[in-house]
Amino acid sequence: MTYSIKKTSYEDEDFQQLTKALDEDLRLKDGDEHAFYNQFNSLEGLAQVIVVYQNKKAIGCGAFKNYDLNTAEIKRMFVIPEYQGKGIGSTILNELENCAKLQNFRYCILETGIRQPDAIALYQKNRYQIIENYGQYKGMQNSICFKKEL
Repeated sequence: MTYSIKKTSYEDEDFQQLTKALDEDLRLKDGDEHAFYNQFNSLEGLAQVIVVYQNKKAIGCGAFKNYDLNTAEIKRMFVIPEYQGKGIGSTILNELENCAKLQNFRYCILETGIRQPDAIALYQKNRYQIIENYGQYKGMQNSICFKKEL
């Protein structure tokens, strides 16, 4: 399969549609905790946004924002269900890492939920290491945080 990648902003309509689908998926998985997690998922302020297309159809996305001077935080990773398991998530993640390197970030961090084994497997496959929960995720039993040196 061939894909095209668009670097864009959080204002991109396709990105916004994909994140709505992501939020619905997370709402089902997170249950009662969704409102807590969702407050940290604002699209505004995302420094880099990637949207992946196949035949002009938006099928996946990801973004990052500045966490600190050395660290980019990966956010809003999603691939629509019928395209999951085909390496698209890794493609998005690698593209975001390359963008972060170009902006002189040394690390990427991210948070995902323990109820999302596919996401955990994706990050581990891409050499992310489990770290102590950071920031707003400290003490959240259903969160798992990762870090990778670029």
